[in-house]
Amino acid sequence: MIKILIIEDEEPIRRVLVRILTDEDKAYKVEEAADGKEGLALLGKHNFDLVLCDIKMPKMDGIEVLQSANARKIGIPFIMLTGHGNVETAVEAMKLGAYDFISKPPDLNRLLTTVRHALENKSLRSENKKLKRKVAQKYDIVGESEAISEVIQMIAKVAMTDARVLITGQNGTGKELVAHQLHQQSDRNTENFIEVNCAAIPSELIESELFGHVKGAFTSAVKDRSGKFEAANKGTLFLDEIADMSLAAQAKVLRALQERKIQRVGNEKDIAVDVRVIAATNKDLKTEIEEGRFREDLYHRLAVIMIHIPALGDRKEDIPILTEHFVDLLSKEQGLERKTFSKEALEKLNNYPWTGNVRELRNVIERLMILGDNPVSAENILQFAPK
Repeated sequence: MIKILIIEDEEPIRRVLVRILTDEDKAYKVEEAADGKEGLALLGKHNFDLVLCDIKMPKMDGIEVLQSANARKIGIPFIMLTGHGNVETAVEAMKLGAYDFISKPPDLNRLLTTVRHALENKSLRSENKKLKRKVAQKYDIVGESEAISEVIQMIAKVAMTDARVLITGQNGTGKELVAHQLHQQSDRNTENFIEVNCAAIPSELIESELFGHVKGAFTSAVKDRSGKFEAANKGTLFLDEIADMSLAAQAKVLRALQERKIQRVGNEKDIAVDVRVIAATNKDLKTEIEEGRFREDLYHRLAVIMIHIPALGDRKEDIPILTEHFVDLLSKEQGLERKTFSKEALEKLNNYPWTGNVRELRNVIERLMILGDNPVSAENILQFAPK
């Protein structure tokens, strides 16, 4: 049942609105308030899907009701009702977040169309929020150990700044999770998060991938193409495995960081970019610098903030929590049977070396959920965990 609240001080107008809405759709349940204060009180007590609110009312006008609803984070659409001569006030309401406004007396078709669109918009926003929560859960950093707690605290301190971050750690520790969290907790989180795996792109193509190219720049460049820096404009660019980037590409990345400008391959025209760069590596960059494979000046540009992700072997107390997290995640994502783990099974997991870190643990949990008993036994661990 869709619940609609009408806040209107003129009873004849309320009656017309109620009749129009209930005659149109039997799924609409309509409640009424004779003034702004009464309407705000009802909003505090009940969950509504939509509000039709008059602008000019005694005690509390429609603008004040809308402002109070915003302050209380009542995230439902408002359609404002306005008499002739109040269009400027209605526009002000739109700036405050109202979905639309309708002149009184209301036109039947205009009212019903606006109500339907507002409800559809609310449904879409609700679905978007659910999707964002689902994506956010995928990139949760899970654990209560001191080592991982320090990482989580560092992210909280750094995320809202534009400081560049260099994330270090072994393969499988979750460096990409840290990068996602830095983006999600920043004020750039409504813009793109663009990820580039520098190790997966051939050295002759990395510059084109990052900076784009113009038609004819090289044999296969059949048309102009933008790069990852442009795609990440106003957002975040995550350069994973940056130690595998060629020295020529490193020089161009350094210029982009220094000047906030890039050039597409085959073109000398500057393109301004506003990008927060986060980099990650599983290598010792100081050794790479000493051996001539990584630019020292780029290292200092990237390593404004250093975040080191501990190996799973250094935070084994998190293994039971991670196990429960992956069981929950995999049961939702893949519809796998939800399983519990015996005490002996958890002990086996705790004593396992985990050279592949958290990524390896996730893979083992998935295998056990598919092939293991319920509850998962110590014998299952010996049977299905890598030897």
